[in-house]
Amino acid sequence: MLKEAAQAALSTAAEVLQAGRYMARGVRQQLVGADYGAYLAHMARTHPDEPPMSYETFFRERQDARFNSRTGRCC
Repeated sequence: MLKEAAQAALSTAAEVLQAGRYMARGVRQQLVGADYGAYLAHMARTHPDEPPMSYETFFRERQDARFNSRTGRCC
């Protein structure tokens, strides 16, 4: 019984820590911009046969997606 409670507490703590990481990443992306390192890791992990965009291309694409989106903006 005690072992199960401890495992449940650890599981909950791990989920809270992961949620905190996601929130920190989201805040960092809003304040600083997109994370090129995370993009490179994603490309290496899931698309190893495709060349990644250069930093400049990646930055322009993220800026366009952020500021030129036609949804949710009044102008």
